[in-house]
Amino acid sequence: MSRFYLTTAIDYANGDPHLGHALEKIGADVIARYRRLCGDDVHLLIGMDEHGQKVQQTAAKDGVAPQAFTDTIAARFQATWAKLGISYDQFIRTTEVHHKAGVQALIRMIAERNPDDFYERSYTGMYCVGCEAFKQDADIVDGTCVLHPTRVLEEVEERNWFFRLSKYQPFLQELLASHPTFIEPESRRNEILGLLNQGLDDISASRARLDWAVPFPLPLSNGETQGTYVWFDALPSYLTATGFPDAGFDARWPADLHIIGKDITRFHVVIWPAMLQAAGLPLPRQVWAHGFVQLGGERFSKSAGVKLDLGEAIDRFGADAFRYVLLREVPFDGDGNFSWERFEERYTSDLANAFGNLASRAMAMVEKYCGGVVPAAARPDAEREDDADVAAYHAAMHGEQGWLLHDGLSAVYRMTQRANEYTAATAPWTVAKDPSRRADLEQILASLIRRIATQTVLLAPFMPQKTEQVWAQLGGPGRVSAQRFDALTALDVTGWTVSKGEPLFPRPEPAKAS
Repeated sequence: MSRFYLTTAIDYANGDPHLGHALEKIGADVIARYRRLCGDDVHLLIGMDEHGQKVQQTAAKDGVAPQAFTDTIAARFQATWAKLGISYDQFIRTTEVHHKAGVQALIRMIAERNPDDFYERSYTGMYCVGCEAFKQDADIVDGTCVLHPTRVLEEVEERNWFFRLSKYQPFLQELLASHPTFIEPESRRNEILGLLNQGLDDISASRARLDWAVPFPLPLSNGETQGTYVWFDALPSYLTATGFPDAGFDARWPADLHIIGKDITRFHVVIWPAMLQAAGLPLPRQVWAHGFVQLGGERFSKSAGVKLDLGEAIDRFGADAFRYVLLREVPFDGDGNFSWERFEERYTSDLANAFGNLASRAMAMVEKYCGGVVPAAARPDAEREDDADVAAYHAAMHGEQGWLLHDGLSAVYRMTQRANEYTAATAPWTVAKDPSRRADLEQILASLIRRIATQTVLLAPFMPQKTEQVWAQLGGPGRVSAQRFDALTALDVTGWTVSKGEPLFPRPEPAKAS
C-alpha cells in the first residue's frame, strides 16, 4: 500500500466559501477518493488560514474578537464541506496551539541552520490586505492590485525581519530544470520560470503592529517582538499537520501533492520550497495549480461583488450532481465558466438522459426478463471497445500526465454513450420476444449491468453518494467505495439481484409560462 498525502490551500477566514473554494476542494476530494480506490493509504488535509491583517480588520468591522470571528467562519466552511461530501482526514486551523509552535520551530530551524537567512531591514512598500502581500509595480494597475481592484493599497513603512529569498533563486531554477513536474500544468511552470528570470527580492517575514498573528520567535535588535507574516504562518500548515516538529512527522512528510489556485503559485513554488530548503527539510513532490471558475467571464470575488450562492447551486440538483457538473464544465488545468443554463443542460444530458436512463432501463429489463437476477454470460466483443476509455480515464486521473479530472469524466461519458448505443442497436425488448434468442438476451443484459457497474466504480470519486445508491440497486457486493480498480477487469456480475428504485437523476421540471 502506497502512502499518498495531499493538501489543498487552507482557506482565508474572512468570508463564506464560494464556488472557487468548492472547485478546489471537490477536485482534491476526487483525487483522494480515486487514490483510495487504487488501494493507497490516503491522507487529505484541508483547513483555515486564520491570522493576518485582513481577518483582524474584518472581525473589528463586525465588532467581534478575531478568535470568535474565525470560529464562526471555520464552522461555516466545515458545514459546506460536509454538505459536499469532502472526505478530508484532517482539518487544520492556524490558530491551533500545535501549529503555532510548529511555525516558530521552523523559523528557529532556519535561523540556526542558516544564520544569515533572516536579517533586519526597514521597508516602504504598497501592501494589499486582500492578498496579504506587498505588491511590485507589475502587480499594480491604476493604483490597485490586479487581483483586488476594489481595495485601496496601503503604503506601509516599518522595520521587519526579512527572509533572504534571493539567495535561493539558483536552487529554485535548478529545481524546476531537473524536476519540471514539480509545478504543473506547464503554463503555471512557465510563469514561475519567468518570475525567476526577473530575479527574486527578499521578503518580509514579520510585521509590526500585528497582534493577530503567531509571535515571530526572533526579537528585533531593539527588543521589539513582531507578528509572523501571514504566509510564513500559512504555508507551514502542511508540515505542522504531520506533527512537526515532534518525532515521527516524517512518516507522512513530504506531501505528495499540493493543490492550489493559480494566483498563489509564487508562494507555493518559490517561497515555500525556499523555506524548506533553508530548514533542511524535504520538499513536496508536486504542486498543481488549477484555474478560476468564472461567472459570465468574471472571476468569483467577494470584494468585487462577483458571487453566486454556493448553497443554492448545491441544492439545485444535489451535491453529487453539482460535483459532477462543476468538474465536467471547468477544466482542472485552466479557467472555466459557470452558468445556470449550462448547469441544467449538462445535468440533463449526462446524468438524467445518459447515465441515469441507462441504469434505469437496464435494471428494469433484468427485473422484467430475468426475475431481477443478472444472468451468466460471456463478455461480448462490443464491450471491449470500453477498454481504451478505461485506460484514458486512469491516464487523466492518476497524475502521471497531470490531474485532468475533466478528461476522466469525458472518458466515462463516452462509455455511457456507447452503452446506450449498444442498447438501441441490440434492442433487448425485441430479442426477448423470441425464445430461441434467450442466450442473446442474457448476454445483452449481463453486458449492460457489467458496464454500468464499471462506470459506477469509475464515477465513485466524483459522485460518492449517488454511486453508492446505484451500486446497491445493482446488487453489488459491499460498498462501491470498498472496490478496487485492479479488480474491475475481472468483475463478475452473475447472480447480482437488481432492484430498480426511484430515478437517480430526475429530469428538471420545465419552466412554467408566466
